[in-house]
Amino acid sequence: MVEEKDLRKLDYLNLVITESFRLHPVAPLIVPRESREDITIEEYFIPKKSRIIVNTWAIGRDPNVWSQNMEELHPERFIGSDIDLRGHDFRLLPFGPGHRGCPGMQLGLVTVQFVLAQLVHCFSWELPNGMKPNDVDMTEVFGLSVGRANHLLATPTYRLVA
Repeated sequence: MVEEKDLRKLDYLNLVITESFRLHPVAPLIVPRESREDITIEEYFIPKKSRIIVNTWAIGRDPNVWSQNMEELHPERFIGSDIDLRGHDFRLLPFGPGHRGCPGMQLGLVTVQFVLAQLVHCFSWELPNGMKPNDVDMTEVFGLSVGRANHLLATPTYRLVA
């Protein structure tokens, strides 16, 4: 079985998780912030006391940042990259930026890594009725969180010898 100490060795799994958070952030909008002073950022004037709402969903799909294949799941884009999930790089903010990021980020990351590692390690997965991977509906429903419009149906088969 996968143990928590194994998680740091699962490089490709962590690339997949990072790419998944880029494409499908849990919350499409970061908790609003308020500017403390007048500021101009790349020709945009932001007056003091402005409410700022950051759209992480749109950032994760910006072709100027992620190239023209931004809609595709391509974990390899993070190989050798200094971009991480902890909010230090404004190209990827699934838990919010900097010291004001989500207080449950570490617990969330370890839980996602651990559960996904167990599911991949312990089971073989098949789509039902001869369905192909391209047939999976990835349509999302937007709200405070971003969920799938339709449930994913997959058949797990336990593959470890007892």
